[in-house]
Amino acid sequence: MGAGRSYRDVGALEHRRAYNETGMRQFAIAVCLAAAGFAAAQNGPVTTFGVTVVDMSGLCGNVYLINEGYALPNFEKLKPVGALYTTALNIPARAFQEGFPGITERFEWFAIDYTGRFWIEKPGPYRFSLTSDDGSRLYIDGEVVINNDGLHAPLTAEGLVTLSEGLHRIRLSYFQGPRFHIALVLAVARPGEPLRIFNTKEFKPPPDLETSKYADPSEAQDGAKKPRKRKKSPGCESSR
Repeated sequence: MGAGRSYRDVGALEHRRAYNETGMRQFAIAVCLAAAGFAAAQNGPVTTFGVTVVDMSGLCGNVYLINEGYALPNFEKLKPVGALYTTALNIPARAFQEGFPGITERFEWFAIDYTGRFWIEKPGPYRFSLTSDDGSRLYIDGEVVINNDGLHAPLTAEGLVTLSEGLHRIRLSYFQGPRFHIALVLAVARPGEPLRIFNTKEFKPPPDLETSKYADPSEAQDGAKKPRKRKKSPGCESSR
């Protein structure tokens, strides 16, 4: 390795070569391979990373500006520059240069850490599929279900988790490295069903959740809902 060149620099350089030196042919092959992993999930409109209008019924993603690297950052050491809200992540491989209006114009070297909750009515094994460019990681109830981290072209990874009836926590961490292409698609297959885009609208808890035996104990005390502390940062409240 030449003087003055770090492993991080080499990783970023190799990522750029995948798009530049070998041309679009290699990128097209990668897209086709990724598409095979979530083709069955393309049953809804293509969404963005989210909107700035607050909607706590879905996923809330803290947006971070990151330094060049080759893996997901340590979010605990970063401060968000804004928050995005969405009920689904369905962003097939495409060019991305618009940034995040109202938050930042950055369209490379950023990360989003999504958190939320979802309700399982039918218990059993659930298959999750995660496609991303660059790295991503999916957690369910604090446990890693899919690790798709690293600098790479669109890549699909899957994981299986057995879920009980009731409320569950979800976290999806994602980062985009060098410009210009992105991808982020999260799909799920219920027991006995094909893959489809994961949407929190389809996994909504019952309206009387607070009084049910499945209520989140962190939100109830002596039968009353605990008040949430408001953060001063521009990010959303964590539901990890």
